[in-house]
Amino acid sequence: MALTQNKSILQWLDEKIELLKPDSIMWIDGSEEQLETLRQEAISTGEMFKLNEELLPGCLLHRTKPNDVARVEDRTLICTPTEEEAGPTNHWMEPGKCYEMLYDIARHSYKGRTMYVIPYSMGPVGSRFSKIGIEITDSIYVVLNMAIMTRVGKAVMDALGDSDDWVRGMHCKCDVDAEKRWICQFPQDNTIISVNSAYGGNVLLGKKCFALRIASYQGKQEGWQAEHMLILCVERPDGERRYVCAAFPSACGKTNLAMMIPPEGFRKAGYKVYTVGDDIAWIRKGEDGRLYAINPENGFFGVAPGTNMKSNPNALESTKKGAIFTNVCHNLENNTVWWEGLDKNPPEHAIDWKGNPWNGKESTEKGAHPNSRFTAPAVNCPCLSDQFENPQGVPISAIVFGGRRAKLAPLVYQSRDWNNGVFVGSIMASETTAAAAGAVGVVRRDPMAMLPFCGYNMADYWQHWVDIGKTLDPEKAPKIFNVNWFRKDDEGNFLWPGFGDNLRVINWILDRCDGTVGAKETPIGYVPNAEDIDLTGIEDEVSRETLETILTVDKSLWKEEVPLIEEFYAKFGDRLPETIRNELDTLKANLE
Repeated sequence: MALTQNKSILQWLDEKIELLKPDSIMWIDGSEEQLETLRQEAISTGEMFKLNEELLPGCLLHRTKPNDVARVEDRTLICTPTEEEAGPTNHWMEPGKCYEMLYDIARHSYKGRTMYVIPYSMGPVGSRFSKIGIEITDSIYVVLNMAIMTRVGKAVMDALGDSDDWVRGMHCKCDVDAEKRWICQFPQDNTIISVNSAYGGNVLLGKKCFALRIASYQGKQEGWQAEHMLILCVERPDGERRYVCAAFPSACGKTNLAMMIPPEGFRKAGYKVYTVGDDIAWIRKGEDGRLYAINPENGFFGVAPGTNMKSNPNALESTKKGAIFTNVCHNLENNTVWWEGLDKNPPEHAIDWKGNPWNGKESTEKGAHPNSRFTAPAVNCPCLSDQFENPQGVPISAIVFGGRRAKLAPLVYQSRDWNNGVFVGSIMASETTAAAAGAVGVVRRDPMAMLPFCGYNMADYWQHWVDIGKTLDPEKAPKIFNVNWFRKDDEGNFLWPGFGDNLRVINWILDRCDGTVGAKETPIGYVPNAEDIDLTGIEDEVSRETLETILTVDKSLWKEEVPLIEEFYAKFGDRLPETIRNELDTLKANLE
C-alpha cells in the first residue's frame, strides 16, 4: 500500500520496478511493529544475530563481506554535465553514460527479493531546514539502519505532499561485487545510485551521499550550507548556552569532542556540555541575521574500535539499546560484542568480524574490523541536547576547524575575519595516522573536512562560503578558529592531554566570541595569551612553559607550508576565488 499519492514519486517508482523486477514491494511506515517483523526476518535468515536481551536490549549484530568494509572514494562519482563542475578533487563521469552503466548493472537485480521503499526526512519532520528523500533498497540491514539514522515513515510523506523537491535514492546489493561497485551522485538531478555494496557508508543514502554530497550542492543553489561538522553546546556557570560547529578530518576526535565530559574542576564550577550532532551540520541564516544549525541525522554511525569508557563514555552508553553493530567481534561467552580498545579483556570464545572462530588471547588477527561500526539512536545519548529536535536549529557562536599537525599549527588560533576564516578552512590538512593505509605522517589536504564529500567543484564551494559571509553582519557572524590537539615534542609525545581537557580551549574560544579576553596577533591570526587558558587541575601535566610552546607560531615552518598550499590551490586554476588568493598573499607578506 503506497504511503503517498505524489505523482513524481509514483512515476519514479514505476520506472524502478520495471528496471529491477522485485518479487514484492514494502513501504516502510516507521512503525515499531513493522520494524520488529523485519528484525525477526533478518535473524531467521542469519543476516543478523540477536544479542543478549538483558545486557544489550534490542541490539543486533551484522557482518558485511570482507570486500565491503568501508567507503570507496575511487568508486564514488559526482556526475555533472561537465568535469569542470565536479572539480579536480572529485571522480567524475558524464551523467548519461553513468546512468546507462548503473542500469545495466542493476537490471532485474531485485528478482526473488523485496523492494523496500523508505521515505525519510533529513532533519526534524516539517522543519524549513529539513529535506526529504526516498530510498529503495533490497536490504533489511539498510531499512533498519535508516530507521535509526533518519526520521522514517508516513509523517515524512505527509510533510512532502505533492512537491517534487525530494532526493531519489536507489540501492541494489546485486552480488556485492567490488569490481562493479559504484556510489554515484547526480547533484543536478537530486539522485543517488549505489550498486554492489552492503556497507553502511555506501548504502545508507541519507548519510554522506545525501546529507553532504547532494545537500552541499542544494545549499549552493539555495543559499545555505551542508557541512561535515559536529554541533556542540557548552553551558557555562551563568546558565548561558553557546553553540559551536567544528570540522575535523577522520581520526581527529570529532565524536569525542561532540560528546566530551568537562574536566572535574569545570564540572564542579557548573560547566555542562551537550551534543546536538557528531558528524553533519546544515546551516542557514535565521530571521535575526545569525547563522543557525541543525543536525540532519537522527542517530550516530560511529567507529567502534577505540570507543571505551575512558575515550567516550557517552558514545558507548548510546550503543547499549536498540543499536546495530557491524563487523565487530561476537563475544559468545555472553552473546555480546567486543572490539579492540573496548577493554583489556578480549573474549577467548568468540567469532571474529569475518565469521571465523576467534580467541582473543591467542589470535594475532583483529577480532573487529578497524572500521567496524555501531548505529545508535541519538535519543540514547546521555548528553543529548534538549534542542536536538528544534526545527529552527541552534544559533552558532563559533566555527572551529582542526587537523592533526605535529609541529605546525598552534593549539588554537583565531582568524582575523570571515574571509580569513574561509582561507584557514581551505588550507586544513592532517598528517596521516597508522589507521590509514600508506606512509604515516604524510600531510593530506582536507579543506573544511569536506574533500570526499563536496558535491561540486571545491573552488566554487569556497566561493560559496565567501558569498555567505557577504550576507552576514560581522557583529553576528560566527568567529572562525583553528585548533590542533596533536602538537608533539621532539620525542614524539603529545603535549596536550586532549579529550575533556579540550573544553579549556573551547572556553577561550567562547571568551573571544564574547570579547572578554585579549589575544596576541601573529602572522596567521590571533593566539591566546597563555594565562587565559585555564590549566587548573592539569598543572602537573601541562606546565605554563609547555603551554607557551604549543601556542608558538614558528615562521620558518609556515614558510615551508606556503609552497604546499600553492601546489594544492594550483589544481583549481582560475576558479580559485580571488579572496582566497589574496589571503594567501597576506599570509606570505606576514611571514616576511
